[in-house]
Amino acid sequence: MQSLRPLLWIGPAIALIAVVVLWPVVVLVHASFQNIASDGFVVGGAGFTNYNDLWHEPALRGVVVRTVIWVVAVVVVTLLVSLALAQLFNQRLPFRRLARTALIAPWAASVMMTALIFRWALDPYSGAVNIILHALGLVKMGSNTADWLGRPTWALIWMIGVAIFVSLPFTTYALLAGLQSIPDDVYEAARVDGSGTWRTYRLITLPLLRPAILVATTINVINVFNSFPIIWEMTRGGPGYETSTTTTFMFILKQAFIGESAAMSVVNFLLVILVVLLFLRATRWREQVTR
Repeated sequence: MQSLRPLLWIGPAIALIAVVVLWPVVVLVHASFQNIASDGFVVGGAGFTNYNDLWHEPALRGVVVRTVIWVVAVVVVTLLVSLALAQLFNQRLPFRRLARTALIAPWAASVMMTALIFRWALDPYSGAVNIILHALGLVKMGSNTADWLGRPTWALIWMIGVAIFVSLPFTTYALLAGLQSIPDDVYEAARVDGSGTWRTYRLITLPLLRPAILVATTINVINVFNSFPIIWEMTRGGPGYETSTTTTFMFILKQAFIGESAAMSVVNFLLVILVVLLFLRATRWREQVTR
């Protein structure tokens, strides 16, 4: 009986995980093997038909490639900029506390509202971005050049920028916490040995910061991979599927092909797990955690 006492403490957490995480996954996998009509009624079993139809979707390859570009670009740039910001906020500067507080704003605001604000700012006729560029003589209002979100390449670039903007606060604070956990004695010893600033940063700061970088990168990969509001609110994944990632593509399929959308959801889930496992294996996370 004594050995079962810990279950009183972890039981509610296990039950919550089972209901909120595991059960929806089971239902999703089951739905991916069903023939579901557009009105939501199950017509019968479909076997692997939904997966076969998904594999033969003409837009799937482009969507997957775009998802890889989206995740890599957002995570890498966010990490690099956050490293610089964390290093800056770790210094004793005037108004440092105010600057740290201001950095929270993009994180505290709704991602959907942030995406809407940027979409309004990029409007080809009345957006703030084009008004400024028009005043500088760089674009003509309402022209194809000014229609940033109507041109797939530029739309993707702007969406990556917005995703970086909303990802910076968490990443910066995670790295800042890692920087502040490094003992001052280590830097003092480096100075006594005559180590320069760059050498100290490369050989001391970055290695000791790896656990924080690992956590920040892993969470960012998951968040960015599953990001929906930014893409949907700014372009709806269009024109066509030209700015869709696997997450928005899954939602678009749901409007007409529910079973195929469920199959895409399962594939999306497996891709997230695979990417995270590969990243953790490549970074040898066990060694970082146990150090």
